[in-house]
Amino acid sequence: MPGPRAVVFDLDGLMFNTEELYQDVGAQLLRRRGHVFRQELLDRMMGRPSHIALQLMIEAHALDATVEELLAETDAIFPEILRTRLAPMPGLVELLEALERGQIPKAIATSSRRAFVERVLDPFGYQPRFAHILTSEDITHGKPHPEIYLTAAERLQVSPGELLVLEDSANGCSAAVAAGAVTVAVPGAHSRQHDFSGAVLVADTLRDERIYRLLGLEG
Repeated sequence: MPGPRAVVFDLDGLMFNTEELYQDVGAQLLRRRGHVFRQELLDRMMGRPSHIALQLMIEAHALDATVEELLAETDAIFPEILRTRLAPMPGLVELLEALERGQIPKAIATSSRRAFVERVLDPFGYQPRFAHILTSEDITHGKPHPEIYLTAAERLQVSPGELLVLEDSANGCSAAVAAGAVTVAVPGAHSRQHDFSGAVLVADTLRDERIYRLLGLEG
């Protein structure tokens, strides 16, 4: 049976350590208002578009703030954190190179906003390496809805079942599974306790040799 014909990467926590950075920003937002950012809320927010995630934060703590106000604070906090702490996740560089050697098309499908995605990718020169980059602004329904992965398959001109999706969160995996994609979970420290039902594989890192085998690639 032939392997997947294209690969789609989530961004935050999968390609880069931004879930860890988001957690720090969320903790700052809540600390300023006398609250603690707990794991239960983080799990609910993870993988969702920022306006939905921040609305969940507002509701969880009955905050006297709007989504727009929290977004503005987030945008003010993030640049310095990205400048000093942004890093690729283990195995990303090698996997991108292996996909390019194997001539397997790749895309990004993220719940983040486009301006943030560009801010993360540009220091590494990664944008030209992807055939398509889908953000929260390209869809109507965010993860865990399958729309973003169905759109990615359409853009890559493959059926959803010919798509291998790499995700780090339960919401993201749910979206990929619902789309009918071959779904691989690559949890980080922030998501190891998530439910990855439907994933064909829960990988250790992007270096996991089982990912390479699924794609018919040499590590």
